[in-house]
Amino acid sequence: MARTVLKFGGTSVGDLDRIANVADIVASRAALGEHMAVVVSAMAGETNKLVAYAEGAAGDGLARENFDDEYDVVVASGEQVTAGLLALALRRRGLKARSWLGWQLRMKTDGDHSRARILGFDNSGLPESVDRGEIAVIAGFQGVTDDDRVATLGRGGSDTSAVAVAAALNATVCDIYTDVDGVYTTDPRMVPKAQRIAKISYEEMLEMASLGAKVLQTRSVELAMNHNVPVRVLSSFLKPGVPNPGTLVCSEEEIVEKQVVSGVAYSRDEAKVTLYGVADKPGVSAKIFSALAHAGVNVDMIVQANARGPERANMVFTCTDRDSPIAKETLENMAADIGYQQLEVTRDVSKISIIGVGMKSHTGVAETMFTALYEKGINIDVISTSEIKISVLIAAPYTELAVRALHTAFGLDAV
Repeated sequence: MARTVLKFGGTSVGDLDRIANVADIVASRAALGEHMAVVVSAMAGETNKLVAYAEGAAGDGLARENFDDEYDVVVASGEQVTAGLLALALRRRGLKARSWLGWQLRMKTDGDHSRARILGFDNSGLPESVDRGEIAVIAGFQGVTDDDRVATLGRGGSDTSAVAVAAALNATVCDIYTDVDGVYTTDPRMVPKAQRIAKISYEEMLEMASLGAKVLQTRSVELAMNHNVPVRVLSSFLKPGVPNPGTLVCSEEEIVEKQVVSGVAYSRDEAKVTLYGVADKPGVSAKIFSALAHAGVNVDMIVQANARGPERANMVFTCTDRDSPIAKETLENMAADIGYQQLEVTRDVSKISIIGVGMKSHTGVAETMFTALYEKGINIDVISTSEIKISVLIAAPYTELAVRALHTAFGLDAV
């Protein structure tokens, strides 16, 4: 019998009534003969509460190396509670079920607490348990290090847990149940004409996730692509038996009709950092971005152009808005070393992106994008591209106007 993996997020297990609904969904699929592992998140709001407890107990003076491992012990307990509750709800329905925690699952991770990466699985007996028809209810978001310490995967890590379990079990599909009924061409709260996408490639979903779409965690999509695990995004709020087609994330080869542009993503958490008059010589860029990396600043778009002065260049890059004060402080501390003339940080900006595998073989995509923005009077600050995406940085007040204009320009509005 084929194995399947189901994952339920925090809003889907937010209280006992919702856990009961999840149990009904799982029971209905068990009735079809599926052999399942079910990965769960903490109940909505619980992780924030646990984070506050950990930070309150530690206070302000505790060094990170003395905090992070016990922080993981605290915040991982939210998923433990959900796993136990769902296993009980399934037993109440006459099903064989047991909970599995990260250390019991032997999901091995590195030791980078609070943002650990999965290394693999030791033999835990999970496949044999699933094959016997026992429903494995797995606490997501957590694993275990080589020295038997709990390690968590970072926010959204339950998605990654689910895909990793699906890969380890050689599952036919990993179904991510959430509070939306699939992946949309853009945020339907912003654009009511947004359409649900039936199929989307791993590459497109990876770009959308990294560019602001909140449906799936980026690392989970990377893992699914690397192991060729089909992932479906489904609604957990539809009753069993109600059509729930969702969105299938799969390889590009499985998509017959490829849209030129599949979706429009946006991110408001952006800041633009400009260095004017940087010394234009080998090694300067390496110094700048090495220092930012060591400071934990994640840099995105980068543009460099010659300045008016001799042997000088202007450099522009973007980072998250919350990282911009760290970026500014880091660059100010190395001003004498890299020799720039002026530093400017602009925080009221947004990144707008169009994504589509069809862009590989179609011309005129950039023209359509830039014309649509020009017709709305929207100025572009920075542009970056890849094979399947174009991103622009614009003033934040124009975010909704830009998204709507591009959604219409590329024919994504629902008929």
